[in-house]
Amino acid sequence: MSLFTDRINTISLSWAKYTALICLLFTSTAFADNFAYVDLQRAVFEVNDGKAAKARLEEMKTQRQSALDAKQKELKKLQESLEKQSDFMADDVKAKKGAEFREKLGELQQTYATLQRELAAEEMKIQQKILGQMGEVLKAIGEEGRYTMVVRKDALLWAPPHLDITNELIRRYNGNGQGKPSSKKSKKSKKSKKKRSKKSKSKK
Repeated sequence: MSLFTDRINTISLSWAKYTALICLLFTSTAFADNFAYVDLQRAVFEVNDGKAAKARLEEMKTQRQSALDAKQKELKKLQESLEKQSDFMADDVKAKKGAEFREKLGELQQTYATLQRELAAEEMKIQQKILGQMGEVLKAIGEEGRYTMVVRKDALLWAPPHLDITNELIRRYNGNGQGKPSSKKSKKSKKSKKKRSKKSKSKK
């Protein structure tokens, strides 16, 4: 979850600075009544796509972590064996075993680093997709509400709760079909259910 959060903050850092500056420049009551703010971090985690993505990432992390744990146990056993037998080993054998251990340790560290990069890349990919779709939804909300602008919550020092449109963003995002089966599929499933029910009635 921390990686997911960090990626959101990294992508939108410049946007946050820009919107904070705009909010300081435009402080009139008319402007204040005509803007809204959104908690993007909460929205990303609470939309259907975000929940599904988080579950997939956790599953991916668990699977890879299991493989890492197995390698780590193997390496620990090798280390314990070397420590017990080192006093009875010839110098050349001890040097060879030590080199093998260091090589395996390096492989484990590299595997861990690769896992971290893969998870970060996958999170970035998922997040960019969700934020891109949210941008379209926010645009529609902004145009319908005739807002002067919609800013991030973390770019504000304070704003009244009634200007928060996060819940509306989540509702509209999910309502647009993200994270849900398409209407075509649902219609097909309904038709198949009707056919099955008709067949069962005819048999009776």
